[in-house]
Amino acid sequence: MKSLRTILMMGVVALALSSCTLIASNTAHDIPRSFSGSLGLLHKTIPGTNHARVRFITQPVYIVDATKHLAPSSRIVPSPPGLSTVIQQLLQGPSAIEESAGYSSALPKDLVLVSAVLIDKVGYINFASPLSTLSPAQQLLAVGELVLTAGALPRDECNGIVIKVAGVTQRLLMPNGHSATLVTKKNFEVLLNA
Repeated sequence: MKSLRTILMMGVVALALSSCTLIASNTAHDIPRSFSGSLGLLHKTIPGTNHARVRFITQPVYIVDATKHLAPSSRIVPSPPGLSTVIQQLLQGPSAIEESAGYSSALPKDLVLVSAVLIDKVGYINFASPLSTLSPAQQLLAVGELVLTAGALPRDECNGIVIKVAGVTQRLLMPNGHSATLVTKKNFEVLLNA
């Protein structure tokens, strides 16, 4: 009886709250181009700053295509792109359209990027969990996605990557069967879709 009363009370409260709204009008209103209010949404600079601007460019990230090779895919990122930015874009995986075309990612969906920095043209990527839990084939593709994406930074900013887990450098499997702590774009070019 007590639970029935509670359910009934929750229903009454839900009904009362459903009639409330924060929107004063049911119709949309256009903001005229000549609007000079304080929003500043049509200005070329960021409102509230000293004429700061954000410019965006397309940057390739490498994902797994339908033939299980690596292929570039464009992402829109702030210019100039940083290593952390492009790795975060890569970790988001393929878009819905790319997935419908057979694209995927070998990187685990729950992989957490702790940090990604460039030091002397080497990218140091620190994750919360290791890639060694993946099968060898998935591991190769995952490391390939990371090193090719990092290597696609403009002006040859990144010549290779080192992956760390909780600050500990990991040995990475390479296509030639060996493993190394520093891998380069050249090591993984054999995985590209020719």
